[in-house]
Formats: sequence, C-alpha cells, structure tokens
Amino acid sequence: MRIGRMFHRNAQTYLVHVFGRGLEGDRYVIEKYRSLADGQIHPVEAEQPGTKCRRSKRRTIMSAGAVKKLRPERDEIIVCTALNLKASGIQYWGVGATGIFAARHAR
Repeated sequence: MRIGRMFHRNAQTYLVHVFGRGLEGDRYVIEKYRSLADGQIHPVEAEQPGTKCRRSKRRTIMSAGAVKKLRPERDEIIVCTALNLKASGIQYWGVGATGIFAARHAR
C-alpha cells in the first residue's frame, strides 16, 4: 500500500517565524519577497506609489493589527520589522517558499 500526503487546493499552510520581542510594537515596515522554483529570492516592489526622487523607495508601514491579518501566497515571504523596537518582528513564509515539500532529487 502506498501512503502519500494529500494536499487540498484550499489549504492555507504557512510558516511563522517570530524574532526579537515579536509583535509588541505599534507600527511595522513590511517587505515582501517572491521565491522562485530554483531557490532564488527576489524582492517585490512596494505597493505604494513611487516618489519623484529615484533614490528613495517608499516603505509600506502597517499597524500591529494589520500585520496579524497578513497571509502569504504559496511562494511569498513577508518580513515585518518593528519601527520602534530594535530587531523585533515576524516573518510569514508560504509553503512553497519554505522548500519543505519540494521534490529534491540528489545525484
């Protein structure tokens, strides 16, 4: 008998990594990354409109309540870093970005 894992299309599986003091702050800077099938990770541009100056990039800032409601896509990594607490925040990793369920064939 063959035993395999069955994944449902509507499953919302993701990994949460809390670092520092976690979500104790008030406001967080949101950075989004997209992972590719070959293992590369690329940043996703901020969702806010661009500025006239090319040197400065706009940051996406959210409250702690909005950060708790964030959910990553399958191949997305969301990093939320607190503005007022040093090295504190949370990371959300989609199931495809973690590489846990990836088929790897070593030769």
